[in-house]
Amino acid sequence: MTVNVSLFDIIGPNMVGPSSSHTAGACKIAHTARRMVDRNFNEVIFYLHGSFAKTYKGHGTNRALVGGVLGFDPEDERIINSFDYADEAGIKYSFVETDLGDVHPNTVKIVFKYPNRSALSVQGSSIGGGSIVITKINGNSIEFKANKPTLFMSYGEQKGVIAFVSGVLLDNGYNINTMKTIKENDNVMLVCELDEPLTDEALETIRNGKDFTFIKYIGV
Repeated sequence: MTVNVSLFDIIGPNMVGPSSSHTAGACKIAHTARRMVDRNFNEVIFYLHGSFAKTYKGHGTNRALVGGVLGFDPEDERIINSFDYADEAGIKYSFVETDLGDVHPNTVKIVFKYPNRSALSVQGSSIGGGSIVITKINGNSIEFKANKPTLFMSYGEQKGVIAFVSGVLLDNGYNINTMKTIKENDNVMLVCELDEPLTDEALETIRNGKDFTFIKYIGV
């Protein structure tokens, strides 16, 4: 059997810390989560599952997670002192060992709290070699590996959203790599992966065209 692997899979990522899964992967989850939510959060709670919960202190997962929500990349040496940087920024943080159910053992749910709005949450797993997958945003199930420009849109049940978004992208010359909807009760999450970065103009056209409860664009 032939197995396709990349050089990255073999040598792993550049990183600070002893484990690609528990430090580099954890940092990437938190860094990606930071990009998926509003930035003016003043408190973050990390719900740690499985091996993350068992080894987060010894492997530096806790420091990597805090560094990630501060915007540090896995190779950033500031991760070592991320607690101090969070304190300086006035961001509270805490770690809770928990059971998130039937998920990958290296999984964390990150809850971002704000002074003047409801909390937002992102859940993700570190799947080896520094690679990650985001599995939930605000309770909506998704599958986002942070390797393509992606648009996330959440909205109450309404007609024409998929046609509208597809039309705007087509009019602006974009090719849709994948488009997926996840419906939970009356809420719909639309996830659209693109082959190239989205312009600010196209994003604003989409944002203003429908009644979205949440919309976020993540570039590569």
